[in-house]
Amino acid sequence: MTTKAAVDDASPDSRALGAGRAFAWMLVVTGAAGLLAAWIITLDKIKLLEDPTFVPGCSFNPIVACNSIMKSEQASVFGFPNPMLGLVTYGMVVAIGVGLLAGARYRRWYWLGLNAGTLFGVGFCTWLMVQSLYEINALCLWCCLAWVATIVMFWYVTSFNVRNGALPAPAGLRRFLDEFTWVLPTLHIGIIGMLILTRWWDFWIG
Repeated sequence: MTTKAAVDDASPDSRALGAGRAFAWMLVVTGAAGLLAAWIITLDKIKLLEDPTFVPGCSFNPIVACNSIMKSEQASVFGFPNPMLGLVTYGMVVAIGVGLLAGARYRRWYWLGLNAGTLFGVGFCTWLMVQSLYEINALCLWCCLAWVATIVMFWYVTSFNVRNGALPAPAGLRRFLDEFTWVLPTLHIGIIGMLILTRWWDFWIG
Protein backbone atom coordinates (compact mmCIF):
# COMPACT_ATOMS: atom_id res chain seq x y z
CA MET A 1 0.00 0.00 0.00
CA THR A 2 1.44 3.34 -0.98
CA THR A 3 2.05 6.05 1.55
CA LYS A 4 2.62 9.77 1.19
CA ALA A 5 4.39 11.43 4.07
CA ALA A 6 4.65 15.08 4.98
CA VAL A 7 7.57 16.24 7.12
CA ASP A 8 6.89 19.34 9.17
CA ASP A 9 10.41 19.69 10.59
CA ALA A 10 13.63 17.77 11.21
CA SER A 11 12.61 16.15 14.50
CA PRO A 12 11.39 12.54 13.99
CA ASP A 13 8.85 12.96 16.78
CA SER A 14 7.43 16.04 15.08
CA ARG A 15 6.80 14.52 11.69
CA ALA A 16 3.19 14.62 10.58
CA LEU A 17 2.47 11.69 8.29
CA GLY A 18 -0.39 11.25 5.91
CA ALA A 19 -1.14 8.02 4.08
CA GLY A 20 -2.15 6.80 0.65
CA ARG A 21 -5.75 6.12 -0.24
CA ALA A 22 -5.27 2.34 -0.24
CA PHE A 23 -4.06 2.38 3.35
CA ALA A 24 -6.80 4.78 4.40
CA TRP A 25 -9.46 2.60 2.79
CA MET A 26 -7.99 -0.44 4.52
CA LEU A 27 -8.64 1.26 7.87
CA VAL A 28 -12.14 2.26 6.84
CA VAL A 29 -13.09 -1.19 5.54
CA THR A 30 -11.56 -3.23 8.38
CA GLY A 31 -12.92 -0.80 10.97
CA ALA A 32 -16.38 -0.98 9.38
CA ALA A 33 -16.24 -4.79 9.31
CA GLY A 34 -15.36 -4.92 13.00
CA LEU A 35 -18.02 -2.32 13.76
CA LEU A 36 -20.65 -4.34 11.89
CA ALA A 37 -19.70 -7.48 13.83
CA ALA A 38 -19.77 -5.65 17.17
CA TRP A 39 -23.13 -4.03 16.37
CA ILE A 40 -24.84 -7.28 15.42
CA ILE A 41 -23.43 -9.14 18.42
CA THR A 42 -24.56 -6.31 20.71
CA LEU A 43 -28.11 -6.46 19.31
CA ASP A 44 -28.21 -10.23 19.71
CA LYS A 45 -26.87 -9.94 23.25
CA ILE A 46 -29.68 -7.54 24.14
CA LYS A 47 -32.25 -9.94 22.67
CA LEU A 48 -30.68 -12.80 24.62
CA LEU A 49 -30.96 -10.82 27.85
CA GLU A 50 -34.61 -10.11 27.10
CA ASP A 51 -35.35 -13.70 26.15
CA PRO A 52 -33.03 -16.46 27.46
CA THR A 53 -34.43 -18.83 24.82
CA PHE A 54 -33.42 -16.54 21.94
CA VAL A 55 -31.15 -18.20 19.37
CA PRO A 56 -29.01 -15.82 17.26
CA GLY A 57 -29.25 -16.19 13.51
CA CYS A 58 -25.56 -17.13 13.31
CA SER A 59 -26.08 -20.30 15.38
CA PHE A 60 -26.16 -23.08 12.79
CA ASN A 61 -24.95 -26.19 14.59
CA PRO A 62 -23.19 -27.32 17.81
CA ILE A 63 -19.89 -25.82 16.63
CA VAL A 64 -20.99 -22.59 14.94
CA ALA A 65 -23.09 -21.50 17.90
CA CYS A 66 -23.07 -17.80 18.74
CA ASN A 67 -25.40 -18.29 21.69
CA SER A 68 -22.79 -20.47 23.43
CA ILE A 69 -20.24 -17.67 23.03
CA MET A 70 -22.62 -14.95 24.24
CA LYS A 71 -23.56 -16.89 27.37
CA SER A 72 -19.93 -17.54 28.36
CA GLU A 73 -18.01 -15.66 31.05
CA GLN A 74 -15.41 -14.72 28.45
CA ALA A 75 -18.03 -12.65 26.61
CA SER A 76 -17.90 -9.97 29.35
CA VAL A 77 -14.24 -9.84 30.37
CA PHE A 78 -14.30 -6.21 31.54
CA GLY A 79 -17.66 -6.38 33.28
CA PHE A 80 -19.69 -5.45 30.21
CA PRO A 81 -20.28 -7.25 26.88
CA ASN A 82 -17.09 -7.34 24.78
CA PRO A 83 -18.76 -5.98 21.60
CA MET A 84 -19.44 -2.69 23.38
CA LEU A 85 -15.68 -2.17 23.43
CA GLY A 86 -15.64 -2.95 19.71
CA LEU A 87 -18.31 -0.35 19.00
CA VAL A 88 -15.96 2.33 20.33
CA THR A 89 -12.59 1.09 19.06
CA TYR A 90 -13.64 0.05 15.56
CA GLY A 91 -15.52 3.32 15.22
CA MET A 92 -12.30 5.16 16.06
CA VAL A 93 -10.44 3.24 13.35
CA VAL A 94 -13.08 4.20 10.78
CA ALA A 95 -12.77 7.85 11.85
CA ILE A 96 -8.97 7.77 11.47
CA GLY A 97 -9.29 6.24 8.00
CA VAL A 98 -11.84 8.84 6.90
CA GLY A 99 -9.56 11.56 8.24
CA LEU A 100 -6.69 10.23 6.13
CA LEU A 101 -8.92 10.16 3.05
CA ALA A 102 -9.68 13.83 3.73
CA GLY A 103 -5.95 14.63 3.84
CA ALA A 104 -5.25 14.46 7.57
CA ARG A 105 -1.69 13.98 8.83
CA TYR A 106 -0.90 12.59 12.25
CA ARG A 107 2.13 12.91 14.51
CA ARG A 108 4.37 9.98 15.39
CA TRP A 109 2.80 9.58 18.84
CA TYR A 110 -0.61 9.27 17.21
CA TRP A 111 0.56 6.52 14.85
CA LEU A 112 2.23 4.70 17.73
CA GLY A 113 -0.97 5.02 19.73
CA LEU A 114 -2.91 3.46 16.85
CA ASN A 115 -0.30 0.70 16.67
CA ALA A 116 -0.62 0.06 20.41
CA GLY A 117 -4.39 -0.07 20.09
CA THR A 118 -4.28 -2.58 17.24
CA LEU A 119 -1.69 -4.63 19.16
CA PHE A 120 -4.05 -4.79 22.13
CA GLY A 121 -6.85 -5.68 19.75
CA VAL A 122 -5.00 -8.55 18.09
CA GLY A 123 -3.83 -9.81 21.48
CA PHE A 124 -7.36 -9.72 22.85
CA CYS A 125 -8.72 -11.43 19.74
CA THR A 126 -6.06 -14.13 20.09
CA TRP A 127 -7.10 -14.75 23.69
CA LEU A 128 -10.76 -14.89 22.67
CA MET A 129 -9.90 -17.30 19.86
CA VAL A 130 -8.11 -19.65 22.26
CA GLN A 131 -11.04 -19.47 24.66
CA SER A 132 -13.49 -20.11 21.85
CA LEU A 133 -11.64 -23.12 20.45
CA TYR A 134 -10.44 -24.82 23.62
CA GLU A 135 -12.66 -23.65 26.50
CA ILE A 136 -16.09 -22.72 25.13
CA ASN A 137 -15.83 -25.20 22.26
CA ALA A 138 -17.85 -23.10 19.83
CA LEU A 139 -17.41 -20.49 17.12
CA CYS A 140 -19.16 -17.20 16.44
CA LEU A 141 -19.00 -16.16 12.78
CA TRP A 142 -19.29 -12.47 13.63
CA CYS A 143 -16.43 -12.86 16.09
CA CYS A 144 -14.38 -14.45 13.32
CA LEU A 145 -15.06 -11.43 11.11
CA ALA A 146 -13.82 -9.13 13.90
CA TRP A 147 -10.70 -11.29 14.34
CA VAL A 148 -9.85 -11.07 10.63
CA ALA A 149 -10.45 -7.31 10.50
CA THR A 150 -8.27 -6.72 13.57
CA ILE A 151 -5.45 -8.91 12.26
CA VAL A 152 -5.37 -7.11 8.91
CA MET A 153 -5.39 -3.63 10.43
CA PHE A 154 -2.68 -4.58 12.98
CA TRP A 155 -0.20 -5.86 10.41
CA TYR A 156 -0.77 -3.00 7.97
CA VAL A 157 -0.53 -0.32 10.66
CA THR A 158 2.66 -1.92 11.97
CA SER A 159 4.06 -2.08 8.44
CA PHE A 160 3.18 1.57 7.87
CA ASN A 161 4.98 2.63 11.04
CA VAL A 162 8.07 0.55 10.24
CA ARG A 163 8.30 1.77 6.64
CA ASN A 164 7.91 5.40 7.65
CA GLY A 165 10.33 5.32 10.57
CA ALA A 166 7.83 5.63 13.40
CA LEU A 167 9.03 2.22 14.58
CA PRO A 168 12.79 1.58 14.33
CA ALA A 169 13.65 -1.44 12.21
CA PRO A 170 16.49 -2.77 10.01
CA ALA A 171 16.55 -1.65 6.40
CA GLY A 172 15.98 -5.23 5.25
CA LEU A 173 12.70 -5.43 7.16
CA ARG A 174 11.56 -2.13 5.70
CA ARG A 175 12.30 -3.40 2.18
CA PHE A 176 10.41 -6.61 2.88
CA LEU A 177 7.36 -4.73 4.14
CA ASP A 178 7.42 -2.44 1.10
CA GLU A 179 6.62 -5.46 -1.07
CA PHE A 180 5.26 -8.24 1.12
CA THR A 181 3.18 -6.82 3.95
CA TRP A 182 0.27 -8.93 2.70
CA VAL A 183 2.17 -12.11 3.61
CA LEU A 184 1.90 -11.44 7.36
CA PRO A 185 -1.90 -11.15 7.76
CA THR A 186 -2.38 -13.94 5.21
CA LEU A 187 -0.13 -16.25 7.22
CA HIS A 188 -1.72 -15.18 10.51
CA ILE A 189 -5.27 -15.79 9.28
CA GLY A 190 -4.19 -19.03 7.62
CA ILE A 191 -2.86 -20.36 10.93
CA ILE A 192 -6.17 -19.56 12.63
CA GLY A 193 -8.03 -21.28 9.82
CA MET A 194 -5.89 -24.40 10.26
CA LEU A 195 -6.49 -24.38 14.02
CA ILE A 196 -10.24 -24.18 13.46
CA LEU A 197 -10.09 -26.93 10.85
CA THR A 198 -8.06 -29.32 12.99
CA ARG A 199 -9.91 -28.53 16.24
CA TRP A 200 -13.16 -29.98 14.87
CA TRP A 201 -11.79 -32.12 12.05
CA ASP A 202 -14.15 -35.03 12.69
CA PHE A 203 -17.15 -32.68 12.65
CA TRP A 204 -16.16 -30.96 9.40
CA ILE A 205 -15.59 -34.21 7.50
CA GLY A 206 -18.48 -36.07 9.12
